[in-house]
Amino acid sequence: MNKTTAIAAVLAVTPGRPVVFTTGYACRVARHLADRPGHFYMTGSMGLASSIGIGLALATGRAAVVVDGDGALLMNPVGPLTAGAVPGLPLVHVVLDDAAYASTGGQDTPRADFPALARACGYARVTSTSDATALRDAVGEALTDGPGPAFVHAVLTGPDDPVPPRVDLDLGGHARVFRDFVTGGRR
Repeated sequence: MNKTTAIAAVLAVTPGRPVVFTTGYACRVARHLADRPGHFYMTGSMGLASSIGIGLALATGRAAVVVDGDGALLMNPVGPLTAGAVPGLPLVHVVLDDAAYASTGGQDTPRADFPALARACGYARVTSTSDATALRDAVGEALTDGPGPAFVHAVLTGPDDPVPPRVDLDLGGHARVFRDFVTGGRR
């Protein structure tokens, strides 16, 4: 599975749900595959996707999905500590692990046992897979079966597809669309 097939697997089970995509290639791939009002594309703030997702889940009480990267998570590992400290948090934290800071030049990331980190932080469910169908199923089950938070480690082994263009939309407009999606248009 590569980054594109992993993101497609997540998209298959998240229509109508808020999904936060980490900076770099993940948001670009997601926007290219399925640009939805419930998608939040981070265009900066590396390492903060989980913080945004946690805040979203806490504020709404609805399941939020975060599609994070291994490098981004290593930049700011406070997200799992916070998520694991909130029993029943409706959060599904997917980490795409290609062992590289892909969008900043492809430097190797320090090796980390992400499932062990998630367990140690208190995630209720932890899964690891390198198969797109198993990833889709794990995210779908985490969204429907019992309390969270859930952590899904997606091991990427295939070569990446060409990276789509940068997210070029008006950021203020994008924020309004996402806010309206999350709040149902209520302020």
